[in-house]
Amino acid sequence: MKRVLLGVSASAAVHKGADLASKLTGLGHAVTAVLTPRAAELIAPQLFEALTGRAAFVTEYGPERQNAMDHIELARAAELVVIAPATADLIGRLAHGLAGDLLTTLALAIPSGVPRVVCPAMNPHMWDKPAVQRNLALLREDGWRVLTPADGQMACGDAGTGRLPEVADLLEALAGELS
Repeated sequence: MKRVLLGVSASAAVHKGADLASKLTGLGHAVTAVLTPRAAELIAPQLFEALTGRAAFVTEYGPERQNAMDHIELARAAELVVIAPATADLIGRLAHGLAGDLLTTLALAIPSGVPRVVCPAMNPHMWDKPAVQRNLALLREDGWRVLTPADGQMACGDAGTGRLPEVADLLEALAGELS
């Protein structure tokens, strides 16, 4: 089984990130969740801890932290990195090597050869923007696998491409990296 680092950003699809963590753990994978600070405002990191049986991370700084090198430790331990959901903001920061939080910092520290998968989730109008598509192209050039979002009704009421696929579909898409 794999040591999976699951990155979670602030999206209406954040609940699917929790479900993915649960399903991956149920399949026997060791899942460590790293949430962006905004994601942690939408969903408690403790939920990921309960679902995976492992510590979840938001920051490597503060009085409760014992080690200011979590980004290195987490990156070294990962055998697979999956970011689901990945917002347009996070995709842009990853594409340009910006390291303003634990998730983006550890993304830069991931050793070469570790598979990295980003699962976009955003409004269809955002998905269609040239800037978002340029950022996704940069991620692909840098070795990230980009899963195509699903079509359908969005939480905001719009319809189109941009939905995070259902967890069963994500697991099917990740099957090669998980074996």
